[in-house]
Amino acid sequence: MGKNKILVVDDQIGIRLLLKEVLKNEGYEIEEATTGKEALDQLNTTAFDLMILDYKLPIMDGTEVLEKLEKDNVEIPAIVMSGLVENIASEARKYKLVKSVIAKPFNINEFVEKVHAIVGNRTNMK
Repeated sequence: MGKNKILVVDDQIGIRLLLKEVLKNEGYEIEEATTGKEALDQLNTTAFDLMILDYKLPIMDGTEVLEKLEKDNVEIPAIVMSGLVENIASEARKYKLVKSVIAKPFNINEFVEKVHAIVGNRTNMK
């Protein structure tokens, strides 16, 4: 079995680099996108096991990405990140793809545990 693939979507390079390094060390294969449009383009060409999606993105924000994926019946579990989690949690959870909503800044160990739980469940279902 190959490595699980995760798409990290965030316009902040620091967050992308941190998540890429931490998740690669956990054995995941990581791709990055800086905008919602980029994320959708990558999801059209590559199968991912998880998408880590920033709620606030330039050009096309996280909710627009989730709406498009659900409309197109794309099955990919998502973790949504936001600096304003209390404002967006209930809205983000409306989407069936959203498995978790995480506040920035986050505890990296808790974050990794959530990733393992979501990807592990998905892998067990294959």
